[in-house]
Amino acid sequence: MAKRNQWATGIGFILATAGSAIGLGNLWKFPYLMGKNGGFWFLIIYLVFILVLGLPVMVTEMSLGRYTQKSPVSAYRSVGKKATVIGVLGVLVAFLILSYYSVIGGWILKYIESYAVTFQAVDFGSYIASPVEPIVWHFVFMALACLLCYKGAKSIEKASKFLMPLLFIFIVIIAVRSVTLPGAWQGLEFMFAPSADSFSFGSITAALGQVFYSLSLAMGITVTYGSYLNKKNSIPKDCAVVAGLDTGAAVLAGIAIFPAVFAFGLEPAQGPSLIFGTLPKVFESFAGGSIFAIIFFILMLFAAVTSGIALLETVVSYTIDDLHWSRRKSILIVGLAVFLLGIPSSLSFGVLGDITILNYSIFDFMGMLTDNILLPVGGLLMCIYIGWFWQPGKLIAEMEAEGMKFRLKKAWLWCIRTVTPALILVVTILGFIDVYQKIAGV
Repeated sequence: MAKRNQWATGIGFILATAGSAIGLGNLWKFPYLMGKNGGFWFLIIYLVFILVLGLPVMVTEMSLGRYTQKSPVSAYRSVGKKATVIGVLGVLVAFLILSYYSVIGGWILKYIESYAVTFQAVDFGSYIASPVEPIVWHFVFMALACLLCYKGAKSIEKASKFLMPLLFIFIVIIAVRSVTLPGAWQGLEFMFAPSADSFSFGSITAALGQVFYSLSLAMGITVTYGSYLNKKNSIPKDCAVVAGLDTGAAVLAGIAIFPAVFAFGLEPAQGPSLIFGTLPKVFESFAGGSIFAIIFFILMLFAAVTSGIALLETVVSYTIDDLHWSRRKSILIVGLAVFLLGIPSSLSFGVLGDITILNYSIFDFMGMLTDNILLPVGGLLMCIYIGWFWQPGKLIAEMEAEGMKFRLKKAWLWCIRTVTPALILVVTILGFIDVYQKIAGV
């Protein structure tokens, strides 16, 4: 069996794990959902769910990874054969998400190239409808992720030490520029002043789902990264830091986007067009806009690449541990498979636009399958199995290794056994209801 990689430093581990969590979900999806679901109250509910769902699940997965020192599938198999399916779901979800995540990463690369060469944004609608160019950039993004993943944990650690601080610097730069626009205060008021507009029970479930997606829960990522962690790190403390960085990035992204959107009288709940269609026009409206646009999309690329590396490493770790492939073989085969699977998602905006699965486009179906079904099901099974059918005391002992003290262990166990699975069950049920309504055309 190949020698297992280890994180060289604690800060490198934290930045790499934060990089796996901070991605397009923070910089695009969080502002979009916030714009659609009431602003301030969505933010408050999101923060509550970070505490009662995000942190308990993250701590559990991280501890399991370090306890077993194995990939997700092997880790769950080692605590019980029936639990193997949880690890399989995690690896499968990581593989599926990366296939369409890489497509979006390719869009970002195209925007950087367009601004660098022509100093203006590409025509988003025409570009994504093209049958060739988006696939080329999708390939480039996957090649970049494979290159950075090649040397394992140490390579990811080195990249994250450089990329993650720059990520926050760039977010702050854009946020400062955004809040100085005339009328920007309306965007800040939308985020931080209580209002009942557009807030509903659906907003609560949207916030819950965003926590699940944003922190990379039940994707196998946290188990994988935990398996590279030494005993000297305090898992609860490190997870709290990662969750804080992740939440900070999301809030800063909102500050960077909403003031500009409101200043120019634009619609905040536009989906993909908020960034790829509308926001470039905002940059073009003020002096030096193309420079800020380049910075913004480089920021987006950093976020996408670090998350892409984490998704790829999860699958690669499985092939190394369970299939006994070399790292080079694993990355080449997995990377190629992900690229090929992502092609239909890319073409679903153009030549395959008329093809639907259960009334979803191919791209939307992949997102629905992972976000609404596989992720919550995997998380629910994990909480039930670890909390009730295994021995959670072993994970508590793991968290308290090397003389560490975990003062919230009773609260953690209560969350894992009751609160967290109940919340995840809500997301799972609503996910199936959403799929049914989509099929039925309701």
